[in-house]
Amino acid sequence: MSTELPPVAPEVLAEAVENLTARLRKKLDAATESCAAGAVRAADGSVTVSFGEDALVTLRPGPAGTVTEAGQATCSCLLAPRCLHRAAALGAAPLADAAPPQPPAEQPEPGPPAEPGSAEPTDPAPALTEAQLGAAAALWLAAAEALAAGVTAGGAVVQAELLRAAHTARLAGLPRAEAAALRVVRGLRAARERRAAQRLGALTGAFRELLHTAGLLASGAADPVLTGTARRAYAPGGSLQVHGLCREPVLSATGYGGVVTHLLAPDGSRYSVSDVRPGGLARARGAGSASVALGGATLDHAGLARGGLRIVGATVSAEGRLGAGRGVRATPLRGTPWTEQPAAPLFARPAAEAVAELLAEPVAAESALLGCDVTVVGAAGEHLLVREARPDAPLLRLLPAHPHPELAHTANLRRIASYPGLRLRVLGRPDLDRAATLRPLAVGPVPGAPYTLRLPEEWLGRADLGYDRLQGIHFPPQAEAPGTVPVAEGPDPLADSPLWRVRRLLETGVAGGRRAVAEAARGTEPVASYGPLRRAGLTAAAELSADLAAEADRRPRNAFGRLTDSSPDGYAWAWLAAATHLAAAERSLVEASWA
Repeated sequence: MSTELPPVAPEVLAEAVENLTARLRKKLDAATESCAAGAVRAADGSVTVSFGEDALVTLRPGPAGTVTEAGQATCSCLLAPRCLHRAAALGAAPLADAAPPQPPAEQPEPGPPAEPGSAEPTDPAPALTEAQLGAAAALWLAAAEALAAGVTAGGAVVQAELLRAAHTARLAGLPRAEAAALRVVRGLRAARERRAAQRLGALTGAFRELLHTAGLLASGAADPVLTGTARRAYAPGGSLQVHGLCREPVLSATGYGGVVTHLLAPDGSRYSVSDVRPGGLARARGAGSASVALGGATLDHAGLARGGLRIVGATVSAEGRLGAGRGVRATPLRGTPWTEQPAAPLFARPAAEAVAELLAEPVAAESALLGCDVTVVGAAGEHLLVREARPDAPLLRLLPAHPHPELAHTANLRRIASYPGLRLRVLGRPDLDRAATLRPLAVGPVPGAPYTLRLPEEWLGRADLGYDRLQGIHFPPQAEAPGTVPVAEGPDPLADSPLWRVRRLLETGVAGGRRAVAEAARGTEPVASYGPLRRAGLTAAAELSADLAAEADRRPRNAFGRLTDSSPDGYAWAWLAAATHLAAAERSLVEASWA
């Protein structure tokens, strides 16, 4: 996909595809693949894409850099605007968020908007409206059709149907469902383009989330967590005192980049200040030292991560994000090390206890931070193995919080891995999709340990792994190492469990669609496929997998060979049942891996 093309609003692309004739829709995927490389950006910000001598598509993005209206995409051919060229150019462009966030300086009271799908509490109506029920049902059907098609057949037309249903969900006030649909479409695009960063497991999870949300909403469930909210509801927070924990680079697939600085109040409440705007990698790297746009504070994000703020007239979202309203006033405070309040309690209890709490509240787990003291064991493949400093502690796996090579995470972890026996204080985000895995955001020395980090005094006892680059001077001499620490990968309950058979069946369906699941089931004996699951006591997983395979192969026909039931509804429910059970089983194994 060309980076020259501006992002396009989902509803604009959906309308362009919907206006094509059936004959042109069959040609759309091929036209989309061949047009993006020829994009040319003009001095006025418009982008042109040439389709031979007779057709020139021009995209004129708005002030935010996004094509948000149909009139901003034109074609010079005679069939325009119902032409293949215009739809192909729009389809080759990146998919924009439904409601791009505004820069902090321009945010109105009481605070900045959220990304679509934010699951914050609202005041829900007693029941869903007819429009919401209809939108959820339409989105379920579009998602079921996309699942039955799979990546191989999930081209531009299938994606456009999802985008149309997502836009309807947005208009009906279902932002979480809309956001889930956009994630599926982006995943389908990435998988079809064979991008290196795209994982089939991530697309499988996106389909599970979409079908789960749309299915429950279509049944009439009026849970505010399911409906979500399109804006962060900022409420007055009064006077606050917050202290910096660390900075985290933000780099999204939609071209946004920036930084989030995590903060902690004396009572243990979590807060954050973010600065995320269009700009991608360059914006993410530079924002770490950008000024904090909050109440006239004279700090940058590097200073705030090691300092603090006293805020008067604060506005706070339900998730702890601090707003930059006009009435907010902030004064810098002296920074406190991790060994003092309020950060010290983060490292005072076993990590297993914190993970168990997070797994009980999966919504809060997405942004939670965990602290622990560890001993470096060494590198094992892509992991940095460490052991928590408590009796009978399991091996923990550290992975980069963001794998982009231009960010400092990966290089810092590689350097740390070369010091076996090093004592380390780690603050990071647990990866709840992997066994005993932590994605560290910052590290520091362990108090009182002789073989630990030796950081500059101005760093206040911690290094932000996304921005600060650890050098040899920051480590103790290797001659002082306590002894050789054997590098041995510990057991992985997820990899060792026969649940991988269920995961492979589900991912086969995502990749090849319903037909691939049916063919895979025909090619193996049921005992060979599901016997290991039953012998391991996973009888429910075995039965759900068998039901999915049977439903995928169920194609009733009449005496003339015509399908009598072509609906993907039954197959989608069977797939969702197996996927939901698998997610719950794997989450139990993840919790056990930390104990």
